Amino acid sequence: MELQLPVYHVPALLDECMDGLDIKPGGTYVDVTFGGGGHSRAILSRLGEQGRLFSLDQDEDARRNSIDDSRFTFVHSNFRFLKNFMRYYEVEQVDGILADLGVSFHHFDDSERGFSFRFEGPLDMRMNRRATETAAHVLATYSEEKLADLFFLYGELKSARRIASAVVSARSVSPVETTEQLLEIVRPYINRKQEKKELAQLFQALRIEVNREMESLRCLLEQSVELLAGGGRLVVLTYHSLEDRMVKNFMKAGNVEGRAEQDFFGRINAPLRPVNNKVIVPDEAEIERNPRSRSAKLRIAEKIM
Repeated sequence: MELQLPVYHVPALLDECMDGLDIKPGGTYVDVTFGGGGHSRAILSRLGEQGRLFSLDQDEDARRNSIDDSRFTFVHSNFRFLKNFMRYYEVEQVDGILADLGVSFHHFDDSERGFSFRFEGPLDMRMNRRATETAAHVLATYSEEKLADLFFLYGELKSARRIASAVVSARSVSPVETTEQLLEIVRPYINRKQEKKELAQLFQALRIEVNREMESLRCLLEQSVELLAGGGRLVVLTYHSLEDRMVKNFMKAGNVEGRAEQDFFGRINAPLRPVNNKVIVPDEAEIERNPRSRSAKLRIAEKIM
C-alpha cells in the first residue's frame, strides 16, 4: 500500500500567475513565498537553461521541498529582506516577482504551530520559528486597548473591544497559552451563526501581528520597484482585504496609502502599471480543486520602462 503524504500546499491560480509573470526563458525570477514549491516548479518548467529562479521562505520546514536544479536557489529568509539577498547573489534586476501571501495547508494542519482553531495546541503562530514573539506572548503583554485595535484592524471583528477585555481579565487569573484556552475565553463574544468565520478572523489578526505581515508586505512592495527591470512583472496573490487594499493602492499609485501624485499634465506618477485593472478571482473549477483559494485575489502590475 502506497503511503499518502500530506499535501504541503496547493498553489492557487497557478496558470493565471504564470501568465501574469509573462516568463522569458532566459529571465531571472523570484518566488518570495516558496512554501511547497508549486509556483516555483511551474516557473522553472518555463525557463530555459540560462534562466534563474530564487525562492524565499522564512519557514525552515519549506526547505524540505527544495528543488534540485542548477537554475534554482533557495533562500531561508523573510521576503522583507529580498533586496539584501539579491545584492548578496549579485543580482541587480529581475524580470518578475511572485508573492502568494496565503498560509500553507502545512501550517493550518500542524497543531503544534497554533495557526488554526480546529486543533488544540500552543498559541505559537510564528512563520519563522527563530523569532521570539508568539501569539501567547501578544496575548500576555499587549494592553487591552492595543489588543482591541489589533482584533478590529486585522480581524475586522465588531466585538473586538469585548474580546480584548475578556482576554485581559482571563490572563490576570492564568496565562492564555493554548488555542483551547483562547476559544473558551472568546466564544461568548462570537456570533454563533458566524462562529467559524469570526474565529478565523481572530486567529488571522494574531497571525498578522506575530509575523508583522503588513510591515513585511510594505517592504516587499517598495523593494520590488527597485529590483524589477523595465517591463518586469509583479504578481501578488492576497487573501484578505487589508493585503489586497495595500497591493491595489501600490500598483495604482506607487504607495500603500493610495496617494496619487500627478505630473504637470495630470498623469499619475507611479512606477508600476496595473496589467489587470479588474482583479482576478478563482472560478468554480479552481475552488473545487483548491477550496482555500476561495478568498484569493490576484493582481498583476508591470514596471514602467
